[in-house]
Amino acid sequence: QVHLVESGGGLVQAGGSLRLSCAASGSILSINAMRWYRQAPGKPRQLVAIITSSGTTTYEDSVKGRFTISRDNAKNTVYLQMNSLKPEDTAVYYCNARIIRIGNTMDSWGQGTQVTVSS
Repeated sequence: QVHLVESGGGLVQAGGSLRLSCAASGSILSINAMRWYRQAPGKPRQLVAIITSSGTTTYEDSVKGRFTISRDNAKNTVYLQMNSLKPEDTAVYYCNARIIRIGNTMDSWGQGTQVTVSS
């Protein structure tokens, strides 16, 4: 069993910052790519940022230069530092991880954390 638990969401004014965390626990040998997605009301889930096991990062265009994804492999944790937040960043943010276990590989999802940016 693997669990991903997110934290760090909340309400912030436009221009502010938040830092999301997502910790994986359970039967884990290693973790490949870790991702952050977001889903705003009435919209499809959107990939925001990816970080590979070697630390290579990729960002969705609208967050480039404002968001930074990072990870701590010793803690099986991925972070998303969000600066210069805009109202259009309002969404539920989900983390996703490609988990390597004994005998198989699985994609695991967190429960989501709400980020609300007021104008």
